[in-house]
Amino acid sequence: MLLIVGLLSGWATFVALVRVKRPAALGFAIMLTSWFTGEWPLFHLVWQLVLAGVLAGTGGLDAEIGVVGLAAFAISWAGLVAIRLVQNRARPTAEVALRRGLGDDYLDRLPVDRRAALRTRPGAAITLLPFRNDSTGIVTECNLSYGDHPKRHLLDVYRPESSDMPCPVILQIHGGGWVIGNKRQQGMPLVHRLVRNGYVAVSINYRLGPRYRFPEQLIDVKRAIAWTREHIGDHGGDPTAIILTGGSAGGHLSALAALTPNDPQFQPGFESADTSVAACMPLYGPTDFTDAEGIRGRMDAFEVFLKRTVMPGSMQEVPDLYRAMSPITHVRPDAPPFLIIQGTLDVLVWREENRRFADQLASVSQSPVVYWEVPGAQHAFDMFNSRRSAAAVDACERFAGWVSSDTSASCTGR
Repeated sequence: MLLIVGLLSGWATFVALVRVKRPAALGFAIMLTSWFTGEWPLFHLVWQLVLAGVLAGTGGLDAEIGVVGLAAFAISWAGLVAIRLVQNRARPTAEVALRRGLGDDYLDRLPVDRRAALRTRPGAAITLLPFRNDSTGIVTECNLSYGDHPKRHLLDVYRPESSDMPCPVILQIHGGGWVIGNKRQQGMPLVHRLVRNGYVAVSINYRLGPRYRFPEQLIDVKRAIAWTREHIGDHGGDPTAIILTGGSAGGHLSALAALTPNDPQFQPGFESADTSVAACMPLYGPTDFTDAEGIRGRMDAFEVFLKRTVMPGSMQEVPDLYRAMSPITHVRPDAPPFLIIQGTLDVLVWREENRRFADQLASVSQSPVVYWEVPGAQHAFDMFNSRRSAAAVDACERFAGWVSSDTSASCTGR
């Protein structure tokens, strides 16, 4: 037992330190292992120490294989300490990326009250209470309808109990591979943090595959944007300051919607609605369904997944739709400002794909493009509170403050 658990612990720590891209069939299992270990290394260090002590104290060292197991544990402990050190690099690298993209003086654009609300480092609760989000001072209006579907065309609005003027709006799009997910499951650390500091947040459901195929998911996001523009003023939000965000599939949809404003083919029945947005903050979302540059090296498997779940056919059958659903196809000079966040260890959406997207977008866009690779971060690293998640939330708060400073300088929920 000491040997087996020691080796398993060592493996979990290894995949939280090193990106293991192969075999692709194990990608999701590797992601989960790396995610749980990499975001909360101190929890793992404590339980490994306790378990190793119990096993060693009950005869685990009576055979040589037990000594090997204890050595594996020791290597894992050293790796967990290294993971914690890598976590500490997230915040300074985020600041470097923001300054590179927005300028060294970007914080000077923020009004004094917004700068005062910025977090310089997370408190102990970030590590000790990963599933708790502070809802103090937040009013939530649940299950507002933005379309015809009784379950998937629903959204929640989070707003400060009081504010000085219409607040900028964060529109959160959940992930889940376009086939699972719910508006209350993802992005909650970001939503609660920003609403408590003077934003209004909208978190949406949308129709899922395999029952609903692309471009239905994008159409739903645009329908939600149109609803937000029309109605958010009634909830204390500024309809001219909508910022899209989301992770994974939500990151893909947010980038795609931000780059296709007012496109009538994706707005059937509401072609005249204004679906442009002020900015976009996609996190680890796929940006090229066609893998035009051969980055993934396993396009067949990804295409099989897309065909089975969300696309109406293969890339050979509907090549135009594969291109149309790829945000990189829509890079444009009048794109809104982007903050693109990608984990360096992500095994589901590779960092090389989002590097290329960021480079392509920056080469043509007249607006700033900030690209931040989060050291040691795995896919979905921001779903719950951790040191890296807090750094991402704080980077988004700084970027959103820079974007909205002109239109909502004095809005505060404090």
